[in-house]
Amino acid sequence: MKNYPLIFFIFFIFNFVAATENNNPIFKELLSAIKNKKEYELVKEKKIGDLKKLLSGELSLTQEYEINSKIYKEYRKFKLDSAVYFIKKNHRTALILKDNYLEDLAKLQLANLYSSSGRYRESEETLKAINRNKLAKNLYSDYYEVYSQFFEHYATNNFNPEYAKFIGIYRDSLLSVLDQNSIKFKISRAQKDIAENNSDKAQNNLSTLLKNLKSKDQDYAMVAYLLGDTYQFQKDTETAKKYYLISATTDIKNAIKDNASVQNLALIYYEMGDVDTAFTFTKSAIEDAIFCNVKFRTVQMSEFYSIINTAYLEKEAKRKSELQLYLILISILSLFLIIAVIYVYKQMKRVSKIKEELHETGQKLAALNQEIIKANQDLEDRNLQLSESNHIKEEYIAHFFDLCSTYINKLENYRKTLNKKASEKKLEDLFKMLKSNTIVETELEELYLNFDTIFLNLYPTFVKDFNSLLINDEQIILKPNELLNTELRIFALVRLGINDSVKIAAFLRYSLSTIYNYRTKARNKAAVSRDEFEILVSKIGNLPLKNQ
Repeated sequence: MKNYPLIFFIFFIFNFVAATENNNPIFKELLSAIKNKKEYELVKEKKIGDLKKLLSGELSLTQEYEINSKIYKEYRKFKLDSAVYFIKKNHRTALILKDNYLEDLAKLQLANLYSSSGRYRESEETLKAINRNKLAKNLYSDYYEVYSQFFEHYATNNFNPEYAKFIGIYRDSLLSVLDQNSIKFKISRAQKDIAENNSDKAQNNLSTLLKNLKSKDQDYAMVAYLLGDTYQFQKDTETAKKYYLISATTDIKNAIKDNASVQNLALIYYEMGDVDTAFTFTKSAIEDAIFCNVKFRTVQMSEFYSIINTAYLEKEAKRKSELQLYLILISILSLFLIIAVIYVYKQMKRVSKIKEELHETGQKLAALNQEIIKANQDLEDRNLQLSESNHIKEEYIAHFFDLCSTYINKLENYRKTLNKKASEKKLEDLFKMLKSNTIVETELEELYLNFDTIFLNLYPTFVKDFNSLLINDEQIILKPNELLNTELRIFALVRLGINDSVKIAAFLRYSLSTIYNYRTKARNKAAVSRDEFEILVSKIGNLPLKNQ
């Protein structure tokens, strides 16, 4: 019993170290993707279902061929048997159309599906049925690629050095006909470099290519997988594992069942001694291979699965025996814990009353603090309003004295002019001057100009801010050299705190109904609530206060 605490401590440390892998976000993302495989499958089946619905309409044979080709591409690495079904339909359609190009394309696709599903004889016969000399040039790449993959798949069951030679020959032929700027060329070139042990070159090219691809692309998964291979050849297992994780996650999210990265990850984690993770990945890979009917993947994993499964079962048995030991230890520790809890409970009861009192006091202090904060805020708002009011008064008093002085001078000049006319007995001119409204209108214009200038000096952004309260089509556009118009002057007075329409009408020399109509019309044009419109107008702008 003396060694039990030590055993428990060692077990805790071991599990802590093992758990660090679970903190890897890429690793966690893959586990999540495996867990949610069914959701990705449903998305894929929904997409295929939508394509199949297109076949129910009236279609020409050529249109039917195109739709079947799209369905085939979705099934290609999802369900091989279904892909074979739709390519066979396309082959029959091509024969009816007597289109050699479409017939050869269907044969190439069918041969590739046969080799993936382990039907090597049918694949070979289908390929031999294609007349290489009559094949369209733009099908050369498909022809060489299918032959290269045929030998790759066949070599899984029947390894022969000759097959590697044929793979290389057909890959070289493929590279000779591909566009060197295409992704397929770059991937095939990297595969050739890897096969020729030139992993550094492949690594550089693949890293550049990966940066230019989107993470949701199928090619992204393939490039990441090949990058993992290059690092694996360089014995950099950690980096290889990173790219295999990225590749596997991308494939699963795209519902790709022909997934080589998961197999490589299973082997890596098994060699690391993480049997649980290896078993999870192996099980996922076998499920996908069986679901898709990828025979060469199933063959690759079958022997490895039995090894991992045996190791997993042995570990589970060992884990059960360890669990019994830990249960005994936990029971003992639980007894000590109960004693400790009882002691702590008694201590807690003693301080419970003190905590309650402190809590009540804290709540009272918090309430007082909130009241103080609110009072300070109210005081600050009132100080700001007083400062603004004082500043407005200072500005307007200064302009008031200036205007009074100006008007006194003008009245004196006007008196002198009238006196001169009367002295010279120019009564007709005198009566004209007395009857004329020109001087009044001129003085009103100057009064409004002074008002506009002073107001905009106080609130320079008033026009812009006022327009922001109106809907776009109803915003006010001033004429050239116009500071404010009548509507803006009404609400300028509102901003200065003059809300009485009677006073506004007297100042602007309009009827009360006209002022009312202007205010109502503005509220109707408001982009904000009609009830809050004039409240928001009264808050427009910030005064450049002298104490700021």
